[in-house]
Amino acid sequence: MARSTDAIQRDIERTRDQLSSTLEELSARVAPAALADEAKGKVQSVLGDPKVQLIIGGVAAGVVLLIAVGVNSKRKEKKQIKEIQRLLANAR
Repeated sequence: MARSTDAIQRDIERTRDQLSSTLEELSARVAPAALADEAKGKVQSVLGDPKVQLIIGGVAAGVVLLIAVGVNSKRKEKKQIKEIQRLLANAR
């Protein structure tokens, strides 16, 4: 049974409409703004997790501690250098 020309044209138009809709949906999904919004939402979701907040807090505390230890070490080192310089100056 052969299909009529009108039926074939309707099928073609329906297929075109479906393809057009699909292309519009795909372009909306891959738009930079949409991708950025999606990434932002995922990051906010992860950062909202209490476990992640504890981990970040621990890492931040560790960094602050390391900086404090480094500063303290530099102060002691400078103090020792000044003492050595003072002793050398008195030895002359």
